[in-house]
Amino acid sequence: MAAMAQTDSPSGLPFLKMHGLGNDFVVVDARQDARAITPALAQALGDRHRGIGFDQLAVIEAGTDTDLRLTFWNADGSTAGACGNATRCIAAREIEATGKSHITLRTERGVLEAVDAGNGLTSVNMGQPVTDWQSIPLAEACDTLNLPIEGAPVATGMGNPHCTFFVEDADAVDLSALGARYEHHPLYPERTNVQFAHIIGPDHLRMRVWERGVGVTLASGSSSCAVAVAAARRGLTGRKVRLTLDGGEIEIDWRDDGVWMTGPTAHVFSGTLTPAFLDSLT
Repeated sequence: MAAMAQTDSPSGLPFLKMHGLGNDFVVVDARQDARAITPALAQALGDRHRGIGFDQLAVIEAGTDTDLRLTFWNADGSTAGACGNATRCIAAREIEATGKSHITLRTERGVLEAVDAGNGLTSVNMGQPVTDWQSIPLAEACDTLNLPIEGAPVATGMGNPHCTFFVEDADAVDLSALGARYEHHPLYPERTNVQFAHIIGPDHLRMRVWERGVGVTLASGSSSCAVAVAAARRGLTGRKVRLTLDGGEIEIDWRDDGVWMTGPTAHVFSGTLTPAFLDSLT
C-alpha cells in the first residue's frame, strides 16, 4: 500500500478515510505503525463530533499466508467479524499500489479473495453463507428461513449475524426504531445486523440496513450478501442480484465458490491523528 501522509511528529498515527457507497471507514495500516487499537481508541475515532467518524475501523496487518490480514471495529468500540465494503476499499487500494490484479485477505471470516473488476469496481468473495442456527449463531434451534419473530425474518451468517425482513416497502420502515429493537433480540446472543428489503424485480432488491454496534448506515457489504442469500433461499430472486441501498448500488453473485460482491470504492483523504488526541485517551 502506498505510504500514508505523515506529520513532523513521529508520534502521530496516520490513517485513511474511505467509503464504499457511503459506508465509511477509517483505515489504519499497522504495517507502518503497529500501535495497538483499543476499544477506547476505536470509540473515540468513531465519534463524528470529537473524532473522525466511521461506520467501521479497519486495521491492516501483513499476512502470513495471505497478502493482508484485516481486523474490524465498530463505532461503539466492539469488534466486527466481517466488513465487506471496507474489505473492498482496502483491496482496491492494495491492488492499485502493488499492480496485482488479485489479492488475498485474511479476516475473522476466513481467507477472502479480491479482484479488480474493471471500470473502477472491485469484487470480493465473502465466502459461503452460514445457514445453520448454531453457527450464525442463534440462541436456540429454529428454522433460519422463517424465524419465530414477527415478520418471519431470515437468519444468515456472513461473518456477522444477520436478520433480514422482507417487507412491502423498505422505505416506509422506521429503520431506527426497528433496527435498534431487533439488534438486541434474545434470539441473537451476539446481536445482529438488521435489514429490511423489498423485491423490485427477479434480479433487483431495495434494501436498508441497521448495523450492530453502529446504527443506520448507507450501505453494508456483509448485509448485502445476507439479503441476496435470503432472497435466493426464499425463491424471491435468482442468485445474482442488484441491490439498491441508501448509498448506491452493489451487485451480489452467489456462486458455487462463495458470495461475490462487486461495487465502487473511494479513498476520500489521508490524515494523521495528533499526539495530543492520542494522549487524551491514555
